[in-house]
Amino acid sequence: MKLKKTLLIISIVCAQLAFAQTADNKFAIGINGISTKYVGDLGGNAITDFTYSQYILGYFGGGLSLNMYVNPSFDLGLNGNYGLYGAYHSNTKKFISTKFESSVFGHYKLNNGYIMSKDSKWSPFLSLGLGFATYGQVQDYPNWADYSGADLIVPLGLGIKYQITDKFAVQYQYNYNITTADKRDKVVTGGNDAFGEHLLGVVFSLGKSKDTDKDGVADKSDLCPNTPVNVKVDEKGCPIDTDKDGVPDYLDKCPNSTPCEKVDANGCSLDSDKDGVADIDDRCPNTPASVKVDSRGCPIDSDNDGVADYMDKCPETPSCVRVDAKGCPIDTDGDGIADYLDQCPDVKGTVENKGCPGVSEEAQKVFNQALQGIQFKTNSHEIKPISNPVLNNVVDVLKKNSQYTRIDINGHTDSTGPEDYNMKLSQKRAEEVKKYLVSKGVEASRLTPKGFGESQPVADNSTPEGRYKNRRVDFKVNF
Repeated sequence: MKLKKTLLIISIVCAQLAFAQTADNKFAIGINGISTKYVGDLGGNAITDFTYSQYILGYFGGGLSLNMYVNPSFDLGLNGNYGLYGAYHSNTKKFISTKFESSVFGHYKLNNGYIMSKDSKWSPFLSLGLGFATYGQVQDYPNWADYSGADLIVPLGLGIKYQITDKFAVQYQYNYNITTADKRDKVVTGGNDAFGEHLLGVVFSLGKSKDTDKDGVADKSDLCPNTPVNVKVDEKGCPIDTDKDGVPDYLDKCPNSTPCEKVDANGCSLDSDKDGVADIDDRCPNTPASVKVDSRGCPIDSDNDGVADYMDKCPETPSCVRVDAKGCPIDTDGDGIADYLDQCPDVKGTVENKGCPGVSEEAQKVFNQALQGIQFKTNSHEIKPISNPVLNNVVDVLKKNSQYTRIDINGHTDSTGPEDYNMKLSQKRAEEVKKYLVSKGVEASRLTPKGFGESQPVADNSTPEGRYKNRRVDFKVNF
């Protein structure tokens, strides 16, 4: 009896020192309820024999166990169990005693990372042990068993544990105990007696998991196990990153960055082109260094012509004027006069003529000869044959100068005769000149005949000389 008490005290003391059975905390304690099944000379079933007993629950008891973690596959342990042991088949086939047993054992765990995941909440295991058992009298049942001596026992078992929390689990185990004696039932006729045990219990982990960086998250759950001291962490043990920019708050100099924004090592908005506008707001993120930009990060374009000032050779172009790649107004005809100022943008001209070409000296000379060189029959619009050489010169000039696309043929008379008559006569004479020029190959679309009658004299109609000068056909080139 003294030995039993001593072993129980040792088991309880060990239990008070127990810690979580992991690589960090190597110990765990189990408290079990036990139902014992005899098998021997009186018969019996070591697994399911609940019938042959004086008690509804069979021969029951309790026990403590202490497990020590060795590695992911193996645990070592010590247990102590105390309870009733016996069988009752009839008045002549019966025995009962108390039984105390203690053994050391090893567990082979299947959730070792090879067969099952280490993180599984279910932990099946196999067990093998070596121990001893002693027996004693049950009150009111004297001399119903042989209580002398102690038996050597070899428990063979299997079980499963379910981890409810890090600190608490439930466990079932079945042990078949081989003994070295055949006398406890007071019948010695065959092989040694044996007994089976169903153990259902709870397992407590009483330690604190290892937390290397002291952040409150155990190393086994800590995804950032080297967090600096006093840094706030999340449930995974990683430094808090409020703005989710990948830079933890304790290093983040700009902790309120926009979600999904790219940041630098300090957690501040990236500004790839160093123009003072963060990339997330920068419409022109590749602006050359030192170029002035607007609030959108784009180079300033003072005249709004689409060419930034730093590339604009003409930074003060008027609004809405078309420009070239250098920001200068387009000059289609290349005469040095921008199209928006050029009244003849498709023909080279002069500043004096607002971009239009002047009439060449040769052409002007021919036109001057035609003033009085084109002659008509009196009071008629019929051209005298003597005028043909002069008109032919005009044809040649117009063919050589295709840029003269708008030519007025202006007919004039002196003041002799009625004014209405003179107006109609001058129109007909101008049309007759056009008809001649067209017959010689000049495009009709270039020629506009106009009659002015006596309304635009260039000399005094009171003299023969003056009237001669007023009777004329002049050519005016429009650009």
